[in-house]
Amino acid sequence: MQPFAVTFDDVVRAAARLRGVAHRTPAITSATLDERTGARVFAKAENLQRMGAFKFRGAYNRLAQLDAAGRAGGVVAFSSGNHAQGVALAAKLLGIPAAIVMPTDAPAAKLAATRGYGAEVVLYDRRTMNRAEIAQAIAAERGATLVPPYDDPAIIAGQGTTALELIEDVGPLDVLLVCLGGGGLLAGCALAATALAPGIAIYGVEPAAGDDWVQSLARNERVTIPVPDTIADGMQTQAPGELTFPIVRALCAGVVTVTDEELRAAMRFAFERLKLVIEPSGAAALAAALTGRVDMRGKRVGLTISGGNVDAATFARLIVNPGE
Repeated sequence: MQPFAVTFDDVVRAAARLRGVAHRTPAITSATLDERTGARVFAKAENLQRMGAFKFRGAYNRLAQLDAAGRAGGVVAFSSGNHAQGVALAAKLLGIPAAIVMPTDAPAAKLAATRGYGAEVVLYDRRTMNRAEIAQAIAAERGATLVPPYDDPAIIAGQGTTALELIEDVGPLDVLLVCLGGGGLLAGCALAATALAPGIAIYGVEPAAGDDWVQSLARNERVTIPVPDTIADGMQTQAPGELTFPIVRALCAGVVTVTDEELRAAMRFAFERLKLVIEPSGAAALAAALTGRVDMRGKRVGLTISGGNVDAATFARLIVNPGE
């Protein structure tokens, strides 16, 4: 097996950089959730992370490693929202100029927050334009550093600190469910979890409307799909990452899918029972637990609540009738 682009030691070093900067988010427990699933569940509440999502971990870990010239040249990123905010906040903390390429249909709250952290926002149409090409052109023109949302060793290592903290805080786990878009969080968490809890079964959870990972693992190659039509805007990726795919393929037990209706129901459950506000993308792992997509009964289970960046009106609309 070829060595991965990222190692567990990289995750440990990322944790050291993030110490005192990122929040050490709590592991939420619920008797109701345990009863519903038949498992002992620990939910890592990254919706309570700085800027409201796990993305801050990878962004700060990446930007903190830039040398003086790299910081002076600034950074460019592309994102539907959470990576945008993570890079914008990390850049603000480190005094680095940042430009973020975001889709015109990105949630208003995410656009406002990204601008609020001081980043320049460049808008594009996600259905007719290629965000990576736009970001690459801007970076080349300005001599800036491109910071991709998931396919970067430092990003993956930073996201892996999510599982590192969870297992340090609650002890060994039998199963870990991780929200899945491009795979940065899942790949990083897989590296950390397999090192700390040998034998653990790790599953990614993606939208049924955007099953690029399920298709890719079935064919043992990266498959590209059209832009998924799902309420999980942070999971509208079209293909697994080049760096994340081999890590997930080697270390994870599989990937399961959840429907938009199940995401909405999980958001409502989190609000009513866990007292947490989470966005659709952040609800994927919880939805998989609630719907029994993975065998969990009698086991110690960790899951990621990956983000909570949703505006009040959208949140209210999505949870009022989760079965519609």
